[in-house]
Amino acid sequence: MNNSFSESYKKAGVDVTAGYKSVELMKEHIARTMIKGTLSGIGGFGGLFELDMTGISKPVLVSGTDGVGTKIKLAFIMDKHDTVGIDCVAMCVNDIICCGAKPQFFLDYIACGKNYPEKIATIVSGVAEGCVQAECALIGGETAEHPGLMPEDEYDLAGFSVGVVDKDKILQPDTQKAGDVLIAIKSSGVHSNGFSLVRRVFDVNEQNLKMHFNDLGTSLGECLLTPTRIYVKAVKSLLDAVKVKSISHITGGGFYENIPRSLPKNLAAKIERNAVQVLPIFDLIRRTGDIPERDMFNTFNMGVGMVVSVDRNDADKAIAAVKAAGEDAYVLGELVESEEGVIIC
Repeated sequence: MNNSFSESYKKAGVDVTAGYKSVELMKEHIARTMIKGTLSGIGGFGGLFELDMTGISKPVLVSGTDGVGTKIKLAFIMDKHDTVGIDCVAMCVNDIICCGAKPQFFLDYIACGKNYPEKIATIVSGVAEGCVQAECALIGGETAEHPGLMPEDEYDLAGFSVGVVDKDKILQPDTQKAGDVLIAIKSSGVHSNGFSLVRRVFDVNEQNLKMHFNDLGTSLGECLLTPTRIYVKAVKSLLDAVKVKSISHITGGGFYENIPRSLPKNLAAKIERNAVQVLPIFDLIRRTGDIPERDMFNTFNMGVGMVVSVDRNDADKAIAAVKAAGEDAYVLGELVESEEGVIIC
């Protein structure tokens, strides 16, 4: 690629040499993610990964794709680009693990108005950190320069991940019954959903994001930009410790949309409102925006990143397994016979 250069393309707004520099700068970050099975480095036309089939008799591939959403606007305003990559990975791998799969590899896609190599490498450093946390490999990606389509200083970030699970070990929500216990695994904050509402509530700008709130213990911007938790290790620990019946990733749509996705039609999640350990940021959003509580639970995770269903006799062991993996968990509620989906009382 040393002699690859087009003056005409550069005049049109695309500097291919900037892309090559970005790749060189991000290589050290990508190297951190190279796990067993990785067969190719970046730069080829496709990423190669050899699945380890040890202990898997009927391999099923599970895929997930997502982006960071409008949270990325905060990264622009704060000029902080090393954490949104974690969010991107989290939004994909946290979905994959809901059926019991283990993420294997990840690919990212960055569209930008102008390729600033150092900024692109910083974004990818976050993606790589997310992959390390998820114990998967970053085996490829794409950076696309889009002059005239988006402002030079802005970008969008998306990606996808592929995992594998033994067909006989795919979680079976139909095995759930009334009386099963719901375990909450705590979130780190707003994660990566609901930011269109967050930005409206706080009229987000550079000055507002610098405001310090005692309830938060930090500035508003630092709190909101806290990256999404990646629950791969916690779920792996859970699956080894107890029989997990279902897992719900609490993303956009909050409790009311996401929990029913992992329930049979005849069962509902009964949650005691006082049991929910709501994080201070959500109380601040509610008060500032004068938002009805139901809308809060139908938009945000409210401090709960994952909801796990287990037999009542396994609840204590499940919580212990999550805590041993470095996350915090508690009993959120139980399943009852109803077609309401979610009952918060």
